[in-house]
Amino acid sequence: MKFAVLVFPGSNCDDDLVYVLREIMGQSVVKIWHKDHDLQGAEVVMVPGGFAYGDYLRAGAIARFSPIMREVAAHAQRGGYVWGICNGFQILTEAGLLEGALLRNLSRQYICKNIYLRTLSTQTLLTRQLDSSKAYCIPMAHGEGRYYAPMNILKKLQDQDQILFQYCEADGSVSEAANLNGSLLNIAGICNPARNVFGMMPHPERAADEMLGNTDGRLFFESLLGTLLEKV
Repeated sequence: MKFAVLVFPGSNCDDDLVYVLREIMGQSVVKIWHKDHDLQGAEVVMVPGGFAYGDYLRAGAIARFSPIMREVAAHAQRGGYVWGICNGFQILTEAGLLEGALLRNLSRQYICKNIYLRTLSTQTLLTRQLDSSKAYCIPMAHGEGRYYAPMNILKKLQDQDQILFQYCEADGSVSEAANLNGSLLNIAGICNPARNVFGMMPHPERAADEMLGNTDGRLFFESLLGTLLEKV
């Protein structure tokens, strides 16, 4: 399986993704600069975390105009897979590939800590092999991660089973206290209606190596890859 990891000015999680995909998951990976026009045959496009263009205007607002995003949109339209993490999630919402927006945390503070999230929908390649009864410990690191959408969009996300992850307690219960950034419905990740574009704010790539003392994040990559290989 071939993965493409996009790189924008200000990206800082691209090498983390390359390491996990190549060294831990054993996959073919290519890094693609934001001014390029070719995804080089990648089946899965990864949009990494960081601060693309310094998060000027809004997080992801400038990056969505990078030339490579036209190729990403075309890839998604053809049914190709796209996974945005943190700043990547922000970029995908700005580009209209995912609905809603990521606003400043209610605390107006940057949050960097391990949190828990649960899988709400297992009907995507990213989540199919995850355990909906388990709370996954995954690092969070963002200042603009509060998911917002109008009520009609929220209802559609619920009705169409597009909410992938919710912030929760260690026992898997969803609570206001676990919702550190103030996201509506505790939303930590969603997918598009076609179920081939995924976005999430927490960083599973930062919890995928045994040396870090936490491998909960590796399960997300194993779910995606395992389900993809079943389709081959």
